[in-house]
Amino acid sequence: MTKQINLDNITIFVEDDLHSVARRAADVFAAVLTAAPAGTYGFATGSTPVGMYQELIARYRADELDFGGITAFNLDEYYPIAKSNDQSYEHFMKTQLFDHINVSKDNIDIPNGEAIDPEAECMRYEKAIRANANNFELQVLGIGENGHIGFNEPTDHFPAHTNYVELDKSTINANARFFDAVDDVPKHALTMGVGTIMMAKRVLLVATGFKKSDVICQTLLGAINPCISASALQMHRDVTVVLDADAACALLAQL
Repeated sequence: MTKQINLDNITIFVEDDLHSVARRAADVFAAVLTAAPAGTYGFATGSTPVGMYQELIARYRADELDFGGITAFNLDEYYPIAKSNDQSYEHFMKTQLFDHINVSKDNIDIPNGEAIDPEAECMRYEKAIRANANNFELQVLGIGENGHIGFNEPTDHFPAHTNYVELDKSTINANARFFDAVDDVPKHALTMGVGTIMMAKRVLLVATGFKKSDVICQTLLGAINPCISASALQMHRDVTVVLDADAACALLAQL
C-alpha cells in the first residue's frame, strides 16, 4: 500500500516493491509529459530508473505517451569514455530508453565523454541547457550512497553549472560492479551542476534499497549541506520522491 508524505515542497511516495516504484515514477513522468509534450526533460542513468524507463516504453507502445516533441538532456557522463563503450551513459540511455521511444535523435544531448577539452564541453552543455531553461519541465534523479545527485560529489560548495569532476572513491567502488575491474571505472565525469538541476521546474528523485536509507533521510530531513549535494533539493520548489520501503525506513523512523 502506498504511503504519501508531504514536506512543504517535497511529496514523498513510499511503495511496497520495485514494480510499484517503477509504476509510480512513470505516473509522475507521464503526468508532466502529457501536460508539456514539447518540454525539455532531463534523464538519469544507473540501475534505479530502469524500471521506470521500462514502464514508459510500455506506455509509449500502447499509444499512451508521445515523446516526439521533447528535448532530452542527460544528467551526466563518464570522462573519458567512448560513446560505443557499453558502460557509457550514451549507450545506456539509447539501449534503455531512447531507442525504444519516438524522441528525435536531433533533440537528444548527452555530455560528450570523447571531448578533447572536458571544460569546454561542460560550457557547451550548460549553454545548451540554459537555452532550453524556460521549458525545462522535469529532471529525473537517482542518488548516490554518498548523497550525490548527478556526479556532484561531496565538496564545500554546490556547483552552479555543468562541471568536470573527479569521482569520489566511494562512487568508483560503487560503480565497479558494472565494469570488469575497479581500475576500469573512469576517474572523472561531466555532470550537470546542482544549479543546473535546480533550473528544472520539477524534480523526480527515485531511490531503492537499504543502502540508500540513511542518505535519503539526511537529504530530506537533515541540514542543507554540499557534502550531500542532494540536500539542495530542500530548496527546490517542486520535488517528488519515490522510494521503496527499504530506502524509506530511516526516514519513516524520524517522522
